[in-house]
Amino acid sequence: MKEARYFYVPHAKELQELPQDEASHALRVLRLKEGDEIFLIDGDGCFHRAEVTLASSKHCCYEIKESIPQQKTWLGHIHLAMAPTKMMERVEWMAEKATEIGFDELSFLDCRFSERKVVKTERVERIVVAAVKQSRKAWMPKVNSICSYADFVCVPRKGAKYIAHCYDEIPRQDLYDCLCKSPSDDSDVTILIGPEGDFSIEEVQMAMQHGYIPVSLGQSRLRTETACLYAVMMANLSQRSL
Repeated sequence: MKEARYFYVPHAKELQELPQDEASHALRVLRLKEGDEIFLIDGDGCFHRAEVTLASSKHCCYEIKESIPQQKTWLGHIHLAMAPTKMMERVEWMAEKATEIGFDELSFLDCRFSERKVVKTERVERIVVAAVKQSRKAWMPKVNSICSYADFVCVPRKGAKYIAHCYDEIPRQDLYDCLCKSPSDDSDVTILIGPEGDFSIEEVQMAMQHGYIPVSLGQSRLRTETACLYAVMMANLSQRSL
């Protein structure tokens, strides 16, 4: 049985041709030809079964035969906001694995103790696209450019909001317990994860003033990327829709 081939094609129903990078992979690597079956991921919750109608040196056209709506395995909108690590490889690994687990949005924070002030979101987006195809996710997580911590925290957001920190002098609740206790109509969630040196106390207090609940991620001190993945997993486990 031939393995199904998946391609990321935003607005797939409005188009008839694979994007250039996807077409290159389809033609040069997979060597697809007219009549071959492919599946398109539109990033908005739907798979499309299609047939290749043209396979030239640079163009791969298709005709959609069937649209197959998908259902998320998690509720609401999971938004992870993190201070990027000094080594981008760790951020990229986290983005890939979080996409495989399932989440909706990734933001980068410029915090007081941040080790990195610049993030090339285009590269992160490419890694996320590859993870979407590999894990057969129908939703494409949104990747945002880095912004100042204050600008992010001050923006009103729907649902529950949490900030993970390690300060003993600021009481914390367990993140998973908080997520499980959230009302069913409050399934949107935003989780802030700080740099290796943690948020500053002033940043934690600022978040609390804007409605963020201080939380703990357990007894162990986790690296930033591990804490991010832990948070995404806990949000998934507590908000399963299937």
